[in-house]
Amino acid sequence: MKSDIAGTQYALTAADLEVLLALVRGRTLAQAAQRLAADASTVFRSLQRIEKNLGQRLFERGRQGYLPTEASLEIAAHAERIEAELEAARAAARGPGEEVTGRVRVTTTDSVLRGLVLPGLPALAERHPLLQLELRTTNELVNLTRRDADLALRATPKPPEHLVGRHLGTIRFVACAGKAMPAARRRKPLVQQDWIALDDAMPEHPTVRWRRKQLGRAAPRYLVDSISSVVDALRAGLGVGAVPLFLLRQEKDLVTLGEPLEGCASELWLLAHPESRHLRRIAAAYQHFAESIRLP
Repeated sequence: MKSDIAGTQYALTAADLEVLLALVRGRTLAQAAQRLAADASTVFRSLQRIEKNLGQRLFERGRQGYLPTEASLEIAAHAERIEAELEAARAAARGPGEEVTGRVRVTTTDSVLRGLVLPGLPALAERHPLLQLELRTTNELVNLTRRDADLALRATPKPPEHLVGRHLGTIRFVACAGKAMPAARRRKPLVQQDWIALDDAMPEHPTVRWRRKQLGRAAPRYLVDSISSVVDALRAGLGVGAVPLFLLRQEKDLVTLGEPLEGCASELWLLAHPESRHLRRIAAAYQHFAESIRLP
């Protein structure tokens, strides 16, 4: 479906595109202003001017913020391609022999950051000393299309089709206890243990699905909101919990209670947006993670 943009006499400027793209990505005036290094009132006035000149509304205002219309999404798609080409041109102008510079925003989960990302960052810093990383942890897949992040390291059985990525391996889980727990308690059957488990905010997490299937009648004693919190509670000797195998390379205060759990696994993916994947700063970080992350 074509938008009505083509029929207008107003010629959008590069500054207009920056404002609209920032608002599509940020969804609020405050977030857009932060992306533009401006203030919210300036963004609001710019949007009013653009909509007036185009003769149509580009965003629906509501409780969820500024929701883009079909027309504004079409404009944003063009603006993203221009942004990517401009950044690629700047990278080419610097020449292949120059240092990789700039900021790369990486989103992942707390456990992947702790066990797989942080251990490899000294090597990345040594290789690209001018590269800056912004690391964010969340249990949800950040929208790479809106450029909320440049790269995502995610455990998912099937990544979104609009992203490009590399499969880094299978994350397997094992039941663990802390060394602070008496050995006699560790020998009890898993179904009789005090479980430390993820809460209902992550119903599709592999450990939640496994526990409900295998230990359906055993209600967890402690509910937490992250794998890192599970590990902290295990160290304190509060009970048992399912932990990714890769974390055991660092967590010397934990002991395993058997073999990896059957049917409790997920796939780790390194994901990027296809239009920004080739940019030097993003490509450098992408290559590092693809080469350095190894799952047991």
